[in-house]
Amino acid sequence: MCGIAGIIDPALSADVLVEVGSQMLRVTSHRGPDHSGTFSSPPVWLGHNRLSIIDLSSASHQPMSHANLTITFNGEVYNYVELRSELSAAGYHFDTTGDTEVVLKAFHHWGAEAVKKFIGMWAFAIWDAGERVMFCSRDRFGIKPFHYSYRDGRLYFASEIKALRGQPLDRGGLNEAQVARGLYLGWMHHWDETYFSDIKALPPSHNLEWRDGQIRIWQYADVTSGEISTNSFADNAAEFRELFIDSIRITSRRDVPMGVCLSGGLDSTSIAAVLASSTTEHEVRAFTAYYTGPGTVDERPYIKHLLDRYPQIISREISPTDNDVAAALDRIVHLMDAPMPSSSYISQYFVMGLAADHGVKVVLDGQGSDEILGGYMHSLYRVIAQHISRGSYLEAYRELNAHAKRQGYAASKRLNVLAKSLLAASRSEQQLYEAEFRHTYPWLMRQGASSYPLQLSGHDSNRLNAFLHNLLRVTLLPTLLHTEDINSMAFSIESRVPFLDHRLVDLSFQMPTEHKVYRGETKRVLRAAMRGIVPDAILDRKDKTGFITPGHIKWLRGALSYTLEGQWKELEPYVDLQRLSTMLDEYRRGDDRRALLIWRLAMLRLFLRSL
Repeated sequence: MCGIAGIIDPALSADVLVEVGSQMLRVTSHRGPDHSGTFSSPPVWLGHNRLSIIDLSSASHQPMSHANLTITFNGEVYNYVELRSELSAAGYHFDTTGDTEVVLKAFHHWGAEAVKKFIGMWAFAIWDAGERVMFCSRDRFGIKPFHYSYRDGRLYFASEIKALRGQPLDRGGLNEAQVARGLYLGWMHHWDETYFSDIKALPPSHNLEWRDGQIRIWQYADVTSGEISTNSFADNAAEFRELFIDSIRITSRRDVPMGVCLSGGLDSTSIAAVLASSTTEHEVRAFTAYYTGPGTVDERPYIKHLLDRYPQIISREISPTDNDVAAALDRIVHLMDAPMPSSSYISQYFVMGLAADHGVKVVLDGQGSDEILGGYMHSLYRVIAQHISRGSYLEAYRELNAHAKRQGYAASKRLNVLAKSLLAASRSEQQLYEAEFRHTYPWLMRQGASSYPLQLSGHDSNRLNAFLHNLLRVTLLPTLLHTEDINSMAFSIESRVPFLDHRLVDLSFQMPTEHKVYRGETKRVLRAAMRGIVPDAILDRKDKTGFITPGHIKWLRGALSYTLEGQWKELEPYVDLQRLSTMLDEYRRGDDRRALLIWRLAMLRLFLRSL
C-alpha cells in the first residue's frame, strides 16, 4: 500500500517537471513513510511513497524497472506467489520476494491481459520507454484510488485528489452536479466524476493508456453475469465457505503486523473467526470503536461472544469523546477530498488510529459483503418486487410476512415495506434513484434536480442483482472504499477487504436470489457458510447497525455545533440560503427528520472552507 503520482507533460522543462512531481509526492507522504522514490525522463515523471508490507528490503523500492518498463504501484496482488511460479516457469528471474516485481514482469509477459490474472487491489502506472506508452490500471472494484487530469495531451495522476490540486491542469472549478449528488444521495464520486471539474477518477475495472498525446480508457472486466447457477443452497454455501477461507488466506500475506477492524456484526466477525480458526494466525488483533449513552450502539456484548470462543483474538477498543471528534474534525475534512456524507467515517478514522497506535500496518475489513449478498434492508424491497413482477403474489406475501415477523414490525411498518416493494416492482433502478434524488429531502439547490444527471448501471439480471450491481459500481461502495482508503492511509495502514475477492463476487452474483435473501434473512449463504465458525449469537442477529455514531444529532448539537453558526455564505452559489435557514431553525428546535441532510450541509460547508 503506497502513494503513487505521475506526469506526462511536454510543456514543462526538466527542472519544473521534477519540482511539480516532487510537490505532488510530498502532499501524500502519509501514504508511504518508509521510502520515497522518483523516476524522471522528460516529459515523463513517476513518483512513489512506499509503505513496506511485503519484502521490506530496499530491493522492492519503487519506481521499479525491468527492460524498458518502469512501474509505480499501489496495492497488493494477493496471488503474487502463484503468479511468480508461473512466470518463473516461463523463464523470468526474480530479485525480490514482493508483488511489485511480479506485477511488472507479468505485464512484460502478458501485456494488458495481465490484470485479468490478478486477485487483489491495485492502482498502477507502467511507462514503456521503448513504445513511448503509459499504461495505467485500477482494480475491479476500485479498492485502490486512481485520480487523474488530462488536457491537450498532458496527463497528471495521483492516489489522492489533493495531490492534483494546484497542478498545471487544475483550474480550481468545482463540479456542481457532484455537490448536489453528495447532498441528496451521499455519493462522493459518480463514475469518473469527483467534486473537482478538472480531476477525474479512473473507474473500477478500467485501464487507461496514454499514447502520442491521446488517452484511451476501456473496461477489462465486470461482474460475471449470465444464467443463474443451478447448484443447491448447500453446495453454494460450501463453495462460498471454501473461497472465503482461501480469500482470507491470501489476503493475509504480509511481512508486518496485521489486525481486524471489528464490530459485533456478521462481516468483520466472519473475518476474525476465520483467521482464528482456519489459518495459522496465533494471535488476531482486533480494533473496535464504541459509544455509550442514548441513541448510540455499543457492540461489545456481541464481540464478547467471539472473544469467548477464540481466546487468541486480542481486542482493543476506543470510545471517542465529543472533544476528541472536535479536535480531529479539521484534519479529517482535509484528508477526505470530498464532504463526508455520514459521521460513521469519523468512527472509522479513530479505529485506524487505534490500530496504528498498536503497531499494526495492515488491517482486514468487511466492506463489500452487504453489496454482494443483499445485506441492506433495501435488498428486501427488490426481492418482494421480483415476486410481484413475476405474478408470484403468494411468494411476495410470504417474504414480506417472514421479514415483518423477524423484525417485529407493526402493521404500519408492514405497509411501508409493501409500498416500497410495489414502487420497486414498477420502476427501474434508474427511476428509483432519480425519485430519491428529487424527493427524499426538500430541494435546496438553486437549480432543479433535472440539471444534475444521474447514470445508473444497466445491469440486465434479476432485480436483486441489478440493485447489488449498482451498489458495487455506482451508489454506495465507491464512497465506502474512498473513505476506507483515506482513513487507513491517514495512519499509514494498508486496509484489505477480502469479501471483494472477485471470485467471491462472481459466485454471489451467480446464485439464485433465495440463496442471498430468503424469508427475511439477509446474507443467507454467508450465515450458512460460517455456521460452526462464527458464534450462533452473531449469525442469528436480526438487526443491522453498521458504524452507529452520535454525529448527526448529538455531535452537531454539542461539540460540533459551531459548524452550524454564521451566515453560510460558502454555500450561496449552490443553495437557496433562505430555505436553508428555515431548515436549520427547525433542526435547532429539535426537529431531527432531516438531521442527515443537515450533517451533509455542514460537512459541505467545512469542505468548501478548506479549499
